[in-house]
Amino acid sequence: VQLQASGGGLVQPGGSLRLSCAASGSIRDYGAVGWFRQAPGKQREGVSCISSTSDGATYYAIPVKGRFTIFRDNAKNTVYLQMNSLRPEDTAVYHCATDCAVVSGHFDVGSWGQGTLVTVSS
Repeated sequence: VQLQASGGGLVQPGGSLRLSCAASGSIRDYGAVGWFRQAPGKQREGVSCISSTSDGATYYAIPVKGRFTIFRDNAKNTVYLQMNSLRPEDTAVYHCATDCAVVSGHFDVGSWGQGTLVTVSS
């Protein structure tokens, strides 16, 4: 997999972070790109997807809707996840992945690389 996530760090509750998902080559080659997260001892949780089509259709999981924004810059071959109003429960390792799809509420991805740790704590 040639998607690399970065931008994680420690932030206080209510703060913001922007994660980046950089592609090796053209980001268009990876289909819909998504983010999922995994907290210690918890199952993987889908966060957001953005389509590869020109309409840039997006999906957000209910826990992050209204706080997170996914967008892509094809010229930079990068997909971003802007995270605002962060909460302690957002603490997790965030991964970006290829071939993101949501079918009947089920979030699925293809392949993913190393994630980036986001810690929300005072």
